[in-house]
Amino acid sequence: MPVFCSAFHCNNRRSIQTRSRGITFHKFPKDPGLRKAWTLAVRRLDFKPNNTTVLCSCHFRPEDFDRTGQTVRLKEGVVPSEFPGFPDHLKKVIKKARVTLNSRKALEARPDPVPVPVQPQLNPSVLDHNYTIDVDQLKTKLIEAQARAEDLQRQLRNAKIRERRRRREENAQ
Repeated sequence: MPVFCSAFHCNNRRSIQTRSRGITFHKFPKDPGLRKAWTLAVRRLDFKPNNTTVLCSCHFRPEDFDRTGQTVRLKEGVVPSEFPGFPDHLKKVIKKARVTLNSRKALEARPDPVPVPVQPQLNPSVLDHNYTIDVDQLKTKLIEAQARAEDLQRQLRNAKIRERRRRREENAQ
């Protein structure tokens, strides 16, 4: 059964010719949040992808691919962004969702979170009012705090053991 790209005005079809041109086909992700992001990026009215719906590699940037192995794969959390066949009114850039502390907590609680943009592009004139949190710094601080908490728990446990031994020795004498 032939497999066609589901993007608007894209006529790529899985065949020997497209494979020789280096075009690969990628199924829509199973993660509901990421699938919704892909569906929004395709911008087709009443479009509902199923488990066999695909997009061709023409709709992704070159840096979105992991070409280290024998199989060409998409990197984790990539959303298609290249759609040359769109009419002019559909070519506008989709605004990224605003990121708040509560939304970050909600994403951390999910087993498979949708990737959140790390640092939005800011105008240099508003850099003095940048209240965003760098996710990588936050993650390293969290890891350090967890390690410190474990260390303190270990020290407390050892102190309690030493205290019990001291009391036992005093009672024995």
